[in-house]
Amino acid sequence: MHLHEKKLSGETVYQGRIFDITHDMVELENGSISDRDVLHHFGGVCVIPITENNEIFLVRQFRYPFGEITREVPAGKLEKGEDHAECGRRELLEETGMICEEYTHLGTLYPVPAYDTEVIHMYMARKLTKKCEQDLDEDEFLDVEKIPLSEAVQQVMDGEIKDAKTQIIILKAARLLGI
Repeated sequence: MHLHEKKLSGETVYQGRIFDITHDMVELENGSISDRDVLHHFGGVCVIPITENNEIFLVRQFRYPFGEITREVPAGKLEKGEDHAECGRRELLEETGMICEEYTHLGTLYPVPAYDTEVIHMYMARKLTKKCEQDLDEDEFLDVEKIPLSEAVQQVMDGEIKDAKTQIIILKAARLLGI
């Protein structure tokens, strides 16, 4: 079948806390055999919290693989079987201490479709209320900042915001809100 690969076999080569990796053998459309390494991930959620003045909340946190502090929208990984809408609301509360009255699904994205099964669900949170202080995981350290959405768009375009999910959700939200 055109543009299709048939899985012939697979072996789990790594099992971790966040993801597993398999080494699979596939048959290509021309009959050739090839191998594929696949990172299996339960997925995640990101939320762009937007105030009535079209300001957004970003979190600053150290990202070990790059050795730098990144600026991202609140986000988190799904637990096995967890509802993505509820995961997003939980992450919003944990990372910012906020809840929202208006919660809109903005779609999904595949961050690295060549070798990763992760799907990230995107949400826009409006009509925000500060409910409590942050309730971070034991191994989570981050700061929250608020900036105008229009400024965030410019920072995406200037390459200052590097995280892919954050770039996409900022641009989607700005487009939807006419900013």
